Amino acid sequence: MSLPRHRPLLCLVTDRARLRAGTGAGAVTDALVALVGGAARGGVDLIQIRERDLPARDLLTLVERSLDAAREAGARVIVNDRADVAMAAGAHGVHLRADSLAAPRVRALAPPGFLVGQSVHGEAEALALAARGGLDYLMLGPLFDTLSKPQGHSTLGLDLLARVARLVDLPVLAIGGLTHERLAAIVEKGAAGAAAIGLFMPMTGEDPGAAAQDAARRARAAIDAACAAGRSGTLSGDRL
Repeated sequence: MSLPRHRPLLCLVTDRARLRAGTGAGAVTDALVALVGGAARGGVDLIQIRERDLPARDLLTLVERSLDAAREAGARVIVNDRADVAMAAGAHGVHLRADSLAAPRVRALAPPGFLVGQSVHGEAEALALAARGGLDYLMLGPLFDTLSKPQGHSTLGLDLLARVARLVDLPVLAIGGLTHERLAAIVEKGAAGAAAIGLFMPMTGEDPGAAAQDAARRARAAIDAACAAGRSGTLSGDRL
């Protein structure tokens, strides 16, 4: 199974703390797995399991359930930071943080075809990590104000996205404060795709799976239309 080479990528980043699904941890986990399945059916290509507070055993179970939920739709599941959990679960890759193992070390341990991406927060960091090697993609952000960052945090904006996408020889996914209305702009600036948390979150009382599927379909339509309209050059996502 390979990622699409003819369209921008969509990535769901999970955050179960933003789900309201009853009082028990099991209910929230069930809702999160339903969200993953719905987003995959709606056209998301990548699902990043970003539940950094979970113990390894619970994280492993969540990743395995997410793989099952996304399998039929063909979406790939990657794990934030925990390359060991990703490999143990049979996930498709890992998404590294600044304090994670270096990408070349992960690459040396990982099986063939294992995706390795990393978050970056500026031009210099993006250039340095791209030059070091071992990565399949970068995720740049936050572009805009977002609930996943503290109030008053700095944002990078579209011009910096355009510079990074032009300067690095890796696909660059944009993240942070993305809405359906902003997807065309990031493609126009050279992003290989979009990653988001809130874009796929249900409103209070909505079914998580159905809401995520609808949101993913809308995002897929918007970002594909931008690409078809000629707002992007050669898709960096071709290398994934």
